[in-house]
Amino acid sequence: MTKNGQLAAIAGLALTLGACAGPAIPRPSTPPPVTQQPTVVRPVQNNALIGNSADAIGRMFGKPRLDVTEGAGRKLQFAGSNCTLDIYFYAPRAGANPVATHVDARTPDGRNAEVNSCAQSLQR
Repeated sequence: MTKNGQLAAIAGLALTLGACAGPAIPRPSTPPPVTQQPTVVRPVQNNALIGNSADAIGRMFGKPRLDVTEGAGRKLQFAGSNCTLDIYFYAPRAGANPVATHVDARTPDGRNAEVNSCAQSLQR
């Protein structure tokens, strides 16, 4: 067999084997059914503290037990015998003054507490 004949035989064999391989990624004939993701319901921060500056919060509650700054955020913590209140401050946009954007309240044993009741109990 000549060199050209050998190349032709190899090419023919490659085409024959390639036809047997099928597509590299099988495609379904119908699209899979769309499953709906569960909806996550988050509690709405419905209290008078949201939107206030740290100075305004300080006038409401006095000196915080903790004043922690981390990156662009700040947390003030106020505590009493009934509950602990954590208020988080972030600037709503670049160059703006930080305001309270999130508030958490918990009982002394660590369970969640109602924010508004806790805030009322801690006000001066």
